[in-house]
Amino acid sequence: MLNYSKNFWIISFGLLFFMMSFNLILPELNEFITKMGGADQKGLIISIFTISALISRPFSGKLSDTIGRKKVMYIGIGVAIIISLLYPLFTSVSLFLTLRLMHGFSAGFLPTGATALVTDILPENKRGAGMGIWGVFISIGFGGGQAIGSIIRKELGMTNLFIAASILGLISLILILCLKETLQNKVKFRWKLLKINWNDIIEPSVLPAAIVMFLSTFSSGIVLTITPDMSDFFNIENKGWFLGFYAFSTIFIRILVSGLSDRIGRQKTLIFGLFIMSISMMLVTFSSEWKLYTIGAILFGISTGISSPTLMAWTADLSHKQRRGIGASTLFIALELGIMFGSASTIFTYDNTLYTTKYSFIAGSIMAMIGIIYLIWHLKYRFSKR
Repeated sequence: MLNYSKNFWIISFGLLFFMMSFNLILPELNEFITKMGGADQKGLIISIFTISALISRPFSGKLSDTIGRKKVMYIGIGVAIIISLLYPLFTSVSLFLTLRLMHGFSAGFLPTGATALVTDILPENKRGAGMGIWGVFISIGFGGGQAIGSIIRKELGMTNLFIAASILGLISLILILCLKETLQNKVKFRWKLLKINWNDIIEPSVLPAAIVMFLSTFSSGIVLTITPDMSDFFNIENKGWFLGFYAFSTIFIRILVSGLSDRIGRQKTLIFGLFIMSISMMLVTFSSEWKLYTIGAILFGISTGISSPTLMAWTADLSHKQRRGIGASTLFIALELGIMFGSASTIFTYDNTLYTTKYSFIAGSIMAMIGIIYLIWHLKYRFSKR
């Protein structure tokens, strides 16, 4: 692990604090919008955030490949800091959702630039392992934020929770300032760079990884939307319960099998990960108390801990060197679409009762199985072409 560069460790810690920043508030947003009279719009908390992240990806990908990885990250973290401070000032549902829309741009910019930078600095033969280690930091930020958000809100109040999120964003910004830019032959920003063509939106070479990303993150959209409410159904005080166990298990598995896809191949590793994801969704489907629900959370963490770094490494393998920013953007567009459609699907399958949660999680399990079928086809198609 110590063989990785200083830049690698700086960006890893920077992403940790960035992920913690916007995940800190997430478990409490269902209750926040409910108190404003928007209980029937919970599904929009994730989906509207994801829409703006999705819209911003083509711009962040193109700019990352032109003006530099760091400048793109500055935009993302700057938006995150400012929006976190504005949340307590906006007390109507429409204004709150407007802020969620704006907040999504931060997720659209910083991870795109960061992924391109990490791809630049990781040696090809250690790419799977490196992405796994990098993912550990992201998972700690994701799960850590989810786990302590409810505690901070209970002890210090909702306003201070938003302030804490902004402070974490500021720490991330300081770390990013210390990074060494990896893009060669940068150009100065020009307004014409914001003109987006079709080839700035999608990198065709990474579409296989993007398809699997969409199918796997459909479940994540469901989990992010419904699990805070399920804590209430099971009389669990911490609304980040599911995501806390998810984070713990995903961190553990990333450390344990970080180089698995370097040894057995990306597709085979992904088949294994998606199979576990399908099982985890079915366990949550049949949960009637917290024990089975918690096992489902642990298995969900294991599945994403296997799949996520493998998808990152596979995208890096498939991307052209000059289009790594757009390649990363394409993968994240698929991620956003998966989360958005998964979250939005709960509007039709979930009516704020425990009984109807099963329909949402069955849908997640089916999407994971479709991903497995696609990967098996892709393996056979690849070998048949050879």
